[in-house]
Amino acid sequence: MTTGTSNPPPAAANPALATMIKPTDLRGILQYVPRFQGQIFVIALDGAIVADENFSNLLVDLAVLRSLGIKVVLVHGIGQQIQELSELRKIPITDIYGAGVTDSATLDLAIRASSRVSHLILEGLAQNNLKGVITNSVRALPMGILKGVDQQYTGKVERIDKEFINSLIKDQVIPVMAPLAFGPDGRSLRVNSDLLAAELAEALLATKIIYLTPQAGLVINQELRRQISVEVLRQQLATAPDQITELCRSKAINAVRAIDTGTPRVHIVDGRLFDSLLNEIFSNEGVGTLVYGNDYQQIRKATRRDVRFIYSLTRAAVKREELLHRTQQAIEKNIDQFYVYEIDENIIACVTLITNPGETISAEIGSLYVLPFYHNRGIGKKMVEYACMMAKERGATNIMAVSTQSFGFFINVCGFSEAEKTILPENRLKLYETSGRNAKVLSKALV
Repeated sequence: MTTGTSNPPPAAANPALATMIKPTDLRGILQYVPRFQGQIFVIALDGAIVADENFSNLLVDLAVLRSLGIKVVLVHGIGQQIQELSELRKIPITDIYGAGVTDSATLDLAIRASSRVSHLILEGLAQNNLKGVITNSVRALPMGILKGVDQQYTGKVERIDKEFINSLIKDQVIPVMAPLAFGPDGRSLRVNSDLLAAELAEALLATKIIYLTPQAGLVINQELRRQISVEVLRQQLATAPDQITELCRSKAINAVRAIDTGTPRVHIVDGRLFDSLLNEIFSNEGVGTLVYGNDYQQIRKATRRDVRFIYSLTRAAVKREELLHRTQQAIEKNIDQFYVYEIDENIIACVTLITNPGETISAEIGSLYVLPFYHNRGIGKKMVEYACMMAKERGATNIMAVSTQSFGFFINVCGFSEAEKTILPENRLKLYETSGRNAKVLSKALV
């Protein structure tokens, strides 16, 4: 798989890829290509992941991303390597991860460790017919004195030469960013790789940061969180940061920073697992932790492009008679009524909102469905709350729902009350009568 041409050969041209990716896998992956093609992903590798036996498989995964037209920038850490060098040479270091004080001896070991890790990455890229370049495109200033302590050779990013990095990407070259930057005098300063990934994502307008770490994901109070909103994570860091495992605390801090500065999604993934990178990107459930923006950022109005996904999403519910059957043509005809909930650009829930003009404007919620994997996470409630908010904006004073199996959810969770069917508008009442479903009619005042 070469990157020097605009049309890379298929995965089968690479024996390693051919053994990894099955035709069924490819069909699943290809549905994401229009969404991700041309986007920039910043992939941050902990030093421990570069040293792990799965590292060579991760590089094959990178080749898959590049072949699908996804632009990649690599950032690497050196925590494990600098610690090993310190023990080998019996030179004490002041900080392992580049977030604390860096004295001259630690900086020297950091430069040596970084050189070794960068070379291993370039070597792996070459083995997968990918071009990579180590750059000096990050400028930094000394961190200075914090709380009375001189941070010495620890730096904070001042400027990133995004034009140069983008030119590399345009030329099918993967930028490899070491956890080092260069001060005003051209001398080296050490920077934290998690922070560097966030700074790069902001400068390059990346759509994802993927932190590959030797941990299952973001573990809070001994519980693996599959997804967490930035606001919840911010509150966690403010009130009980020690409940986040030390290995991922820096990533949590910089995930919040990245989302606040415009990066939509941050993933924390176990880089030791085979296919973890591809499974995190190209599946609804993922395998690690997704940190995302505010709750309603994930809800949007559906478009014609979503018709097939909505049809597939609701098909199981139709078979169980939870929802009325709708053909793809019917969904497309009424697509302006649909709202969808996305996680990592995958539609995992939907709802319809119909407004009924009259003496008093009313509205109706319908086709509420959430994939079973995402049950008990508050997503259904958010969809209903959002529909209520949209209905109120349109001038509705009351909202209705008609349900055969989910009326308990509407009553107990969403604050609806059972009502007489006569509250339904005339056309809707006729449809209700002819359906024969004997569904419960529910109502809620919009205040």
